[in-house]
Amino acid sequence: MIRHKTRITRRSRYRQGELPREEGACRKDWGGRLPIVLIYPNSYYLGMSNLGIHAVYRLLNREDSVVCERAFQEGGNGEKKPAVLSVESRRRLTDFAVIAFSISYELDYFNVVSILKASRIPLRAVDRDERHPLVIAGGPCVAANPMPLSPFFDCLCIGEAEAILPKMLPVLEEGIGGRRDELLKTLASLPGVYVPRYNGRTVVRQRVANLDDFPVTSVILTPDTELGDLYLIEVQRGCNWSCRFCLVSTVFSPARFRSVGRLLETAAEGLKYRPRLGLVGPAVSDHPQLEELLTGLLRMGAKFAISSLRVNRLSDRILEAIARGGARTITIAPEAGSERLRQVIKKDIGEEDVRRVVEKAAGLGIKQLKLYFMVGLPSETDEDIEEIIRLTLESRAVLERKQSGTRLTLNVAPFVPKAGTPFQWLPMASLQTLNRRISRLKSVLPAKGIKVKSESPAWSQVQAVLARGDRSVAGVLESIEEVTLAGWRKAVEKCRLDADYYAHQRWDTGQALPWGIIDSGVKAGQLERGMEKAVG
Repeated sequence: MIRHKTRITRRSRYRQGELPREEGACRKDWGGRLPIVLIYPNSYYLGMSNLGIHAVYRLLNREDSVVCERAFQEGGNGEKKPAVLSVESRRRLTDFAVIAFSISYELDYFNVVSILKASRIPLRAVDRDERHPLVIAGGPCVAANPMPLSPFFDCLCIGEAEAILPKMLPVLEEGIGGRRDELLKTLASLPGVYVPRYNGRTVVRQRVANLDDFPVTSVILTPDTELGDLYLIEVQRGCNWSCRFCLVSTVFSPARFRSVGRLLETAAEGLKYRPRLGLVGPAVSDHPQLEELLTGLLRMGAKFAISSLRVNRLSDRILEAIARGGARTITIAPEAGSERLRQVIKKDIGEEDVRRVVEKAAGLGIKQLKLYFMVGLPSETDEDIEEIIRLTLESRAVLERKQSGTRLTLNVAPFVPKAGTPFQWLPMASLQTLNRRISRLKSVLPAKGIKVKSESPAWSQVQAVLARGDRSVAGVLESIEEVTLAGWRKAVEKCRLDADYYAHQRWDTGQALPWGIIDSGVKAGQLERGMEKAVG
């Protein structure tokens, strides 16, 4: 699954004004080409571990008529941020014809605004014309609900880049030097393209059918990033489990898998650059030929890490292969402590599944186990928190019995309702409730040698406003003076935004939703039935 982390900017070793330590970057002569800057609105350290950036960079630069460079948001909170420059040629954003943001996390919306402001580009699309770059965006957040950002963008891509860019690029190349309104009208006619100024129609989210047609791997290798020791390979997209809180079942579904043959060919190429491979996807353990894939990697002598594992899909042979591949950390996500609550959220795994994997992993020499849980889920009670404690302590006991010294980490995130999911109509829990329940976990488990990491309930509340927001939220993003909780609250008050409505109120299923223009391929009635089965 995609985890929408509560974070602003993570500092990088790389700084603007320095040349990053890279291999594989594409540097083209600009003459006669359409210049596009691809922006990840957070740090280089995080952005260069995002396979979406690598995928779009490859797609754009394989076109001879296009030159694509990258840019990132550097500098921590509170620092005065300079104008962003591209990595490859150190040019300002205003030198490019197209500025393309790839947005994966709601809290990066603040960085989108600061990047445009620092670059002296009019923030709202209505204030830009042919003298300014065309500003576009895509990514999971945009595909789920583009409305809070829509006043800032000329157009937004709803779906997967591989399905949208082939039709979009010729339009950009032909129309970028002409009248802006004519270009926007033409873009609005393309599948998967939402143009706020002109679109009154439903926009159908775009997907590709055969992933083998579009390789997605590390394109640029650098040690100055979160996963710098890995060559990343996308194994699959989407998920068929349909957990009721999760975006993946709508934004990226149906589940699609790359063929084992193509994956092994890609792995052989990747091993020329890194001895370890990172197998990436929201549900890698669902690959129907996972055992064959891992066996093939082991025959190559590859070491590998896997981004996501579902405990009820892990046979003993697969776990043994993962251990032989050099894994020293296993991450599993029960999400809820009790069987009742896992049924509510449609997380169809049982305690026996968790115990079996923990016991087997410990016996294979795994040095660290990470458990992911959410708090504040619909219908959650204090008893469900006690069940998290019980299940975690039982896992701790299994680890100690099998292999003393194995580290156990609990990662806790508040539930945030997401557009396009069965829980899109439901509120998040109050800050008081979230803080109390997280405090309960932190008061018990660290004393037992279990590390507890939690995301901020207050920032999760901000995330909820952005996730379920409409165009009125743009005014808050525009007026915020500093990206702090105090700065957010001040801007909310100034704009008279009812933040409680977006974060903490249950919505009627009959009301129009801000993201109602998007056709995700999932019927609203199906989502409503999922919610009713969960909480009535």
